[in-house]
Amino acid sequence: MAGGDTFAGIPGCKGFDKGHLPMPPARAFAILTCMDARLDPAKYAGLAEGDAHVIRNAGGRASDDAIRSLVISYKLLGTREWFVIHHTDCGMETFTDDVMRGLLGKSLETATVDENGWHDTGKGRGSSEGKYIDWLTISDLAESVVEDVRRIRSHPLVPGRIPIHGYIYDVRTGKLVEVPAATKAGQARGRR
Repeated sequence: MAGGDTFAGIPGCKGFDKGHLPMPPARAFAILTCMDARLDPAKYAGLAEGDAHVIRNAGGRASDDAIRSLVISYKLLGTREWFVIHHTDCGMETFTDDVMRGLLGKSLETATVDENGWHDTGKGRGSSEGKYIDWLTISDLAESVVEDVRRIRSHPLVPGRIPIHGYIYDVRTGKLVEVPAATKAGQARGRR
């Protein structure tokens, strides 16, 4: 689809009846998760519109921007609990920073993948700008959850009283599996 055709046929606001919902989330929590189209945080967390903040990026990683959103969620909108949820079969496990930098250095077109890995098939110029970005790839799924919870917990703008939980969503079974080491690292600490 191109341009104006992208949203053709999508019902949009027909029958919309949620305009009365307040800005702060009703259940006072936020979820940081992956942008993967197979994930529906509302379903796996049992949410309705207005229940929680859902922050999504590639891998559900605790990037500076994700932490910025979590801090706003707490400071201005009153969330009191946070969840970091990564998932099985994540695309962020299929490449490294060096692979991404190499692909972007060759062209800016979409790459392809097969049993031998990622390949650049595009024509045209690439860019070396990719070498300045930490792509936050994942080599160990459970460890990435622990790492992100620790990063959030240790951030100077994150109050110690906010509990941060770590989970992995299994895309094949639909189950949320707690990562105990992450939840332990994210335990609330004092009143800070």
